[in-house]
Amino acid sequence: MNLKGKLADFALADVLQLVAKQMQSGILHLRSGDETIQLAIANGFVVSASCSGRRDRERLGAMLVRAEVVAPEDLDRALEVQRRTLRRLGDILVDLGAVSSQALKEMLALQAMETACRVFTWSRGSYEFEPGAVEWDQATATPISSEALLVEGHRRLDEWPGIRKRIGAPSTTFRRSPGSSPPPADAGLSALERRALELAEPGRSAERIVDLSRAGEFEASKALATLVSRGLLEPLPGGGSGSGARDLGGRLATAAARLTGTLALAALLAGLGWLAVGRAPVREGQVRLQISDRAAERLVARQELARLRAALEVWRLEHGEYPPALRALVDAGLVRPAELRRPYPEEYYYRRGEPDGFVLLPPLP
Repeated sequence: MNLKGKLADFALADVLQLVAKQMQSGILHLRSGDETIQLAIANGFVVSASCSGRRDRERLGAMLVRAEVVAPEDLDRALEVQRRTLRRLGDILVDLGAVSSQALKEMLALQAMETACRVFTWSRGSYEFEPGAVEWDQATATPISSEALLVEGHRRLDEWPGIRKRIGAPSTTFRRSPGSSPPPADAGLSALERRALELAEPGRSAERIVDLSRAGEFEASKALATLVSRGLLEPLPGGGSGSGARDLGGRLATAAARLTGTLALAALLAGLGWLAVGRAPVREGQVRLQISDRAAERLVARQELARLRAALEVWRLEHGEYPPALRALVDAGLVRPAELRRPYPEEYYYRRGEPDGFVLLPPLP
């Protein structure tokens, strides 16, 4: 399968779904400016993600030390062994007894997800899929389905602006709200939210809390935002972004702002009936697209996905859970039948999550 082109013409979601549908194996090269990310894919699942020019703080060893999983002196020993043997750093750390296999697996999964989701912040770029067998360590790697990666990437784009608004810059510190007491066990806080509350010591920045949480920037920041919204924490000004602060939040906010503008334009064009949507034929061995048609198609799809998500939330508020199928939204009068598929010939893919949440994606090509 020859798959190569620009992300402006063939969106990342389309690329991943096509590879997943055909259960392909190989390396997906994604480039934007001077940044290149490689996703290793085995039978349609992402099994690792690497970034050329990865900053020092994003390297595995630095992540393990910042999370206080590995002591700095143990990392130095492991790096010295690596220079002599060229073995993988994680394997060396496990052999030295500096980290458990389970802790290593969790940190590798976190690193892969954080790296892969960065692609969703790009405004432009290119892709190239290099098919072939992929070797990966099933003992330490955690396969990520294309569906899960797409849901996570778009969820971050949608929710990040509100999170950043609540907690501020990565250098922000927190204090317990005056008069607040430790929440009881039945307060409805998740395990991560309780962990973030424990880590929010005086003078400790949001960035440091993220590192110690071992949950990633988005999940840990979301937990902090929840604690702020519930009145358990109060953010204190931190003086800007702070030295060494990550710029992912700002990039996600910018990407989300672009998405909002795109949805508004789609609504305007769709309302005036100016969009003629169609698919160009796919020839064997390559993907050929009519750029203007596919761009218009994606605009309409984003509008319809936003409409369906809103209807799903209304259903949940009325029934206490999400519907078993999208057709229930039609029966309840929340959407029209055509909105379950527009602009595609097939309906959107929907699956209710357990115990909560849902997956909503465009149909596979």
